[in-house]
Amino acid sequence: MTIKTLITTVFALLAFAGNSVLCRLALGEGQIDATSFTIIRLMSGAVVFVIILALSGRDDINAICTLKQAFKAISQRWLGAMMLLLYATGFSFAYVQLSTGVGALVLFGMVQLTMIGVSIYKQEYLPWLHIVGVFIAFCGLFLLVYSQLVGEDVILSIFGLICMLIAGIAWGVYTLLGRGSSAPFLDTGSNFILSAVFCIPLLLIYLLMPAVLSAQGVGLAVVSGVVTSMLGYAIWYVALPNLSRVQAGAVQLMVPVIAAFGGLIWVSEAITLPLLIAQAMVLGGIAMVMIKVKVVPQKN
Repeated sequence: MTIKTLITTVFALLAFAGNSVLCRLALGEGQIDATSFTIIRLMSGAVVFVIILALSGRDDINAICTLKQAFKAISQRWLGAMMLLLYATGFSFAYVQLSTGVGALVLFGMVQLTMIGVSIYKQEYLPWLHIVGVFIAFCGLFLLVYSQLVGEDVILSIFGLICMLIAGIAWGVYTLLGRGSSAPFLDTGSNFILSAVFCIPLLLIYLLMPAVLSAQGVGLAVVSGVVTSMLGYAIWYVALPNLSRVQAGAVQLMVPVIAAFGGLIWVSEAITLPLLIAQAMVLGGIAMVMIKVKVVPQKN
């Protein structure tokens, strides 16, 4: 792994964990409703993307504004935009119920299962060292979630779990689409613009439940949309072409550990021995997955 890939991967993982903390702070404390958080998050990311393009003087903004190029962008990126919307919606509604660490565990555990499943379907070679590493990392994550589930303040609902499982599948597909990206920033921004358009039907939810908005909640949604989402995902798309499917899924297993410590700082969760052990297991397992194994061809 090159230094560039390592740095971009680390920054992306920090952004992912930041999303969990920001979303939990906003939704867990009732600062904003899940629908509003999702819409503001996606639209703020899209607006900042357009502003950056306009200020940079790049020709991309003119290309996006032409009708022909707009339809071309939709035809090429509609799946990524739909996956981004599905992920963001499930993510928001799940964190109304789930704690920071548990939500991140369910999300990225499902991401890993999705990407391993695609690797098996594509018949991608999986060295035993990588398989063992993934197993150890999962054991660490289960230890982490168990240590949180025994707490009195953890609320675990079936609806929240289902929403986060759906979000995990959507993010897994979004990640796989990003492995072929040749223009990470443009692809990410275009996905945000299209997803912001696609999220218009979410406004119908306001007919069933009123919006809950506060200055702090809106601010957290904007920071999530601009910094830890749009910019974070663009950085992630830079790293992805240099990671295998299994590696891209495995490194994201670090996010629940980082998010748990973020919850410790912002939500005053206690540091426990199981948390430290889980962190060591996850990091050790990921280190095994990141080791490049040379495939020796078998002789007939």
